[in-house]
Amino acid sequence: MAINKNHEFEELDGVKCGIVEKNVKPERVAFLKGLLEYNGFTVVAVPSPAPKTATASAQASADKPAPIPKAGEPVVPPPPPPVAPETFTVGVTDYTFNTINAIFGRQLKTKGGHIVTLAYWQQKDPVSHDEIPYYESK
Repeated sequence: MAINKNHEFEELDGVKCGIVEKNVKPERVAFLKGLLEYNGFTVVAVPSPAPKTATASAQASADKPAPIPKAGEPVVPPPPPPVAPETFTVGVTDYTFNTINAIFGRQLKTKGGHIVTLAYWQQKDPVSHDEIPYYESK
């Protein structure tokens, strides 16, 4: 049980893990896995469970009986249930890992040797530019 939302941990594939991000797409999983493994973490990614709303509506539509067509009307099959997008939960085996502390504590590095910035972490900037911390600027 996490104290707050910034430091979550749970069991993924039978291993207690610190949660990095939840409900991420496969492209984001590849980015996070490469970055975190380069920094010495063991990454575990498991498929996220389907959203409760999607499963509840699919169950409700499955429980509803199909309408009986009248004479001369074509039989229309029911629409297939909506497919939930495939997302993943990403964690590291170091359950003390905290994403916020790692980024703002300047603890992660890119393969180029630069410090990971928030913009790089969020994939808004393709290259991590080392920023001068506010306490060192003149």
